[in-house]
Amino acid sequence: MGETVRVVVDAMGGDHAPGEIVKGAVQAVSRREDIHVILVGREDAVREELEKYTFPAERIEAVHASMVIETAEPPVMAIRTKKDSSIVVGMMMVRRGEADAFVSAGNSGAILVGGQTIVGRIKGIERPALAPLIPTKNGVALLIDCGANVDARPSHLVQFAKMGSIYMENVMGVRQPRVGIVNIGAEEEKGNALVKETFPLLKECRDIHFTGSVEARDIPAGACDVVVCEAFVGNVILKMYEGVGGTLIQMVKAGLMQNLRTKIGGLLIKPALKSTLKAFDATEYGGAPLLGLKGLVVKTHGNSSAKEVEHSIYQCVQFKEQKINEKIKEHIQLDA
Repeated sequence: MGETVRVVVDAMGGDHAPGEIVKGAVQAVSRREDIHVILVGREDAVREELEKYTFPAERIEAVHASMVIETAEPPVMAIRTKKDSSIVVGMMMVRRGEADAFVSAGNSGAILVGGQTIVGRIKGIERPALAPLIPTKNGVALLIDCGANVDARPSHLVQFAKMGSIYMENVMGVRQPRVGIVNIGAEEEKGNALVKETFPLLKECRDIHFTGSVEARDIPAGACDVVVCEAFVGNVILKMYEGVGGTLIQMVKAGLMQNLRTKIGGLLIKPALKSTLKAFDATEYGGAPLLGLKGLVVKTHGNSSAKEVEHSIYQCVQFKEQKINEKIKEHIQLDA
């Protein structure tokens, strides 16, 4: 058992807060002994939820924050004016070294702004990037960036590729992860100005395994392990992924319930179908780390269930154990 990892969890962020958030935290500390969770939010509401469960009380604490940054609030203004919000209080704990990581299902913009202005960027990192794991035929791929930088430059994408490679190799155990840049064709001369400028820079990188362009239709088949793009494209890919995945699951379930024959067939294939659908369940992989910051910030879906919160906390443990930030710093300093 390694050293205890202290994870701050925003108890007030997300559609199902604080109920599902607190439940996820309880599940995490109940199943692993190397985790200490700090739940930040309105203390009375947090403690009311905690009273529903039996858990090792010494490994969960509640820290009061009187304010909540709502989903629709302007991010910059919210971070500036709501100093006692769960997001700001939680990130300040990471900044001061009182915690190793911060997890939130709250306002995405506020988390991005707070990550950069409160936690701060690693020296040499031009832009941090949101990098969720997405399911593929071969396991998972890292999609970077999916929401932090809609107007990225070629140098940003090169750094995304390097950070993504470090994450996949050390957290997910993928040796020499294949890096692909999202494009509208396989040919090097295709793409918009950003892709055309970035492609030769990625080819020149000696510390990544660049395999060229990847078309969106090839991502689910596992064409590469690190999918590089600017945030507008990444966010469209992610939302399309989630939408198609959810719709297909609904259609399969509806098809199996049509009549007696399909119901019997459904019972026969249920074990195999369940394991297949589980592999394509995004909640199994936790949230999206904001790579490139001095401390770890993880953004989970706004509608996160307890399971996704729990797996996001486990993600933080792996990140700390594998010294991801130290490895990112080493690579950036080598390039300088």
